[in-house]
Amino acid sequence: MLEALGVKLNVTGETHTQCLAEAGICFCFAPMHHPAMKYAMPVRLDLGFRTLFNVLGPLTNPAGAKRQLLGVFDAAMTQKLAEVLKNLGSEHAMVVHGRIEGGGGLDELSICGPSEVAHLHDGSVRRYEIDPTTLHLAVVDSSRLQVDSTEASALVIRGVLGGEQGPPRDIVRLNAAAALHVAGVAQDLSVGLELATHAIDSGEAAQALQQLVTITQADATPTE
Repeated sequence: MLEALGVKLNVTGETHTQCLAEAGICFCFAPMHHPAMKYAMPVRLDLGFRTLFNVLGPLTNPAGAKRQLLGVFDAAMTQKLAEVLKNLGSEHAMVVHGRIEGGGGLDELSICGPSEVAHLHDGSVRRYEIDPTTLHLAVVDSSRLQVDSTEASALVIRGVLGGEQGPPRDIVRLNAAAALHVAGVAQDLSVGLELATHAIDSGEAAQALQQLVTITQADATPTE
């Protein structure tokens, strides 16, 4: 999806630093930072089911991030990964799993039902649920968030950043709010939602994406 939006993934660490300084965002593509991953990726695709690599990536963040919003595909893993992050020296982190109807789940905060959270802060982990209705977000069927292609996903992202209303905007705002909270920018999710809404409606979020595209495209690293 990022490539469909024009973001170049195979870039250097220096380019990541520039992206963070100028755009406020970067994407660390695992094979560029952990060379062994390039050999694991084809095998993972051939296997067709989840493996340890689905949770290993965020735990080996090349930036050594101490504050993280981390989504997991299994609610039972929220507590475990929060404890791992604690042992790795994280300062503030939320490990989340969102529920959807029919017993499925999302590796992010959900607007299709409550989300389970293991929240690491001040050296301890506490568990709780986030109900989107308490944040004045409508609960929707997961079909309203699904797309059938990479190109369709990119169109949805452009729509959200362009100010389109609806479920995609709401789930983006909710997860951005959580990221802003663990970053220490927002004191709680309600304030985070306000900040995320402003970033979208002011055009700042769309501008950040365009800066990310421009900077990464200027990187001279060959694309394999």
